[in-house]
Amino acid sequence: MKEKILYADRNKYEKREVLSGISFYVKKGEAVGLIGQNGCGKSTTLKLLTRIIYPDAGTVKLNGRVSSLLELGAGFHPDMSGRENIYINASIFGLSRKEIDRKMGDIIGFSELEEFIDNPVRTYSSGMYMRLAFSVAINVDADILLIDEILAVGDVNFQAKCFRKMQEIKNKGTSIVLVSHSMEQMEQICDRGIWLHKGKIRMEGTTKEIGREYLRYMGVEAGDVCADNERAEERFGTGEARFQLVRSRNLQGEETTVYRSGEPIQFDLEYKVYHELKYAVFGLSIFRSDGIRCYGTNTRVDGIPAYHLVRDGKISIIFDDMRLLPAKYDIDVCIEKEENDFADYQSHLNAFEVVSEEKDIGVMKMPHNWKMTEETS
Repeated sequence: MKEKILYADRNKYEKREVLSGISFYVKKGEAVGLIGQNGCGKSTTLKLLTRIIYPDAGTVKLNGRVSSLLELGAGFHPDMSGRENIYINASIFGLSRKEIDRKMGDIIGFSELEEFIDNPVRTYSSGMYMRLAFSVAINVDADILLIDEILAVGDVNFQAKCFRKMQEIKNKGTSIVLVSHSMEQMEQICDRGIWLHKGKIRMEGTTKEIGREYLRYMGVEAGDVCADNERAEERFGTGEARFQLVRSRNLQGEETTVYRSGEPIQFDLEYKVYHELKYAVFGLSIFRSDGIRCYGTNTRVDGIPAYHLVRDGKISIIFDDMRLLPAKYDIDVCIEKEENDFADYQSHLNAFEVVSEEKDIGVMKMPHNWKMTEETS
């Protein structure tokens, strides 16, 4: 009574509808990704699927054992050892004592915490803590796996190990629902994407289609686009000259969509001239699937005089040593008629993938050497 009288403002609340009339299904063995801005209802959707909360209307139907990676380590006791916490956490997921005993070796081995497993988890670093929790959740043998923004667990090698495990689980027939802001993660794992916007499904389709539309929307909505707005448009320009065909080829001259890091790659840009263009500059930019511009250049930057376009033709750009690291990419191409004024600009063309056995991280491989100098006594 005292609090209600003295702190009346605390009793005020507003009703806000987080999700409204969404409906989707996930087949056995299918991976579906949920994307959208913060507050659009992605995590709420996963909480409905895990039955942490219940819908005001409608139904949620799941067939099989569910494992959720929403808040890793929920239920861990800081004073208990890693081994003891495995028993507690795995039992929350519905495993019996015998099942946990049988899987104990796999869980500890995957976490790479063998020498620390009998220490209290309060002595673990945050990375060790998350690795143990992930290892428990991933080894439950669930029919349905729900994941909320937690695939940045541990160091780079452990992250790669997690992705491989995710693919293995998916191939065994486990259904996966993944929430992530990383389009690269979505494309690597998911078969299908769902874009949630203000509590409703705005778009559903392949991860590539969803990713392009979502990144374009985010660029326009936030005003955070490149100087020429190239990521906000599919195609624009005055039309004196326009690209007819854009393709990529390997060293053997074969058209392909998969290249190895360090392999030569050639982009052929075929164009058609509709009106004489006395000043023409050709440009190309390479973007990673999450929208990061990895490289961009044009003929003016490279010191080539502007072209005088009268007839249709083709121009090629060759990268003798394409050092992009493994990921999926696409390109933008343009014909400038003067600086920042385009006869044609096309974006999101010629999707290709780079693969490699290298363990480097980042966007591109940079040549380097290590040199050690020992102090003399």
